[in-house]
Amino acid sequence: MTRYRWATPWLFLAPVLALFGVFKFWPTIWGIYLSFFEVRPYRGNRWVGWDNFTTAFHDPVLRSAVGHTLLDAVVTVAASALLGFGLALLLEGPARHLRILRTAAFLPVVTAMVAVAELWNTLLYPGSFGTVNTLLGHLGLGAQPFLSSPHSSLASVMLVQVWKSAPYDMVIFVAGLAGIDRQLYEAAAIDGAGAWHRLRHVTLPALRPVTTIVLTLGIIRGLRVFTEIYVLTGGGPAGSTETIVTYTYKEGIQNNTLGLASAVSTVLFLVTVLLTCLTLWWRRRKEA
Repeated sequence: MTRYRWATPWLFLAPVLALFGVFKFWPTIWGIYLSFFEVRPYRGNRWVGWDNFTTAFHDPVLRSAVGHTLLDAVVTVAASALLGFGLALLLEGPARHLRILRTAAFLPVVTAMVAVAELWNTLLYPGSFGTVNTLLGHLGLGAQPFLSSPHSSLASVMLVQVWKSAPYDMVIFVAGLAGIDRQLYEAAAIDGAGAWHRLRHVTLPALRPVTTIVLTLGIIRGLRVFTEIYVLTGGGPAGSTETIVTYTYKEGIQNNTLGLASAVSTVLFLVTVLLTCLTLWWRRRKEA
């Protein structure tokens, strides 16, 4: 029996690996395969080679969606990481009231994105019917077209994303802060370092691996943003919040051009893998 002890953990992992294979790996492989075909249900798929990719790259709607996605990813990743780090500094510690506050702050993360989007849709509803606009009216500022104007819709969606994702980053940073050797702070204090210098020269360098994790997860999350945009704006108004994933959904499900949608998804998958690898490579280079 000792000879087969190595198989014990794999037996426990087998159900999860089977689920990942069926619902993650196989759909990814099948999507890459379909990207080279014109998908024609009940008539058989027709090989088109790189035509789907060429069509996608020349589509101005997709180019606009790529710009929105990159802007959304950069802003939300940076804002979420900074806000999460600030919350972690405020709420880090073993005290009971801090644990309660961390739990309360984490509630948006465990709430379904559809429910969150509907909540914010009510809060930001245009005109005097929205909660936020009602408060602005009482303050004499007037109603704002948060989700109904092309100039403010993307920023409003970013606000919702940061509100939901910052507590997730906070928990990761709290775990990182808990792992820092307290003797480093004591030594810095003995040397006369103030709070800012301890933060800059002790906390931030010690949190570099954690920051890499936060940024990597944030990049992946930002590139595949879909639910909040689909529920809040549907990609509008006037395409101002269209992203790569909403474009893919519309092409694949609404327009029934599954080959084109698969090509866009394949490129997005490859870009995500590339950016993740570059982030990890950059982190290892800094540590070397």
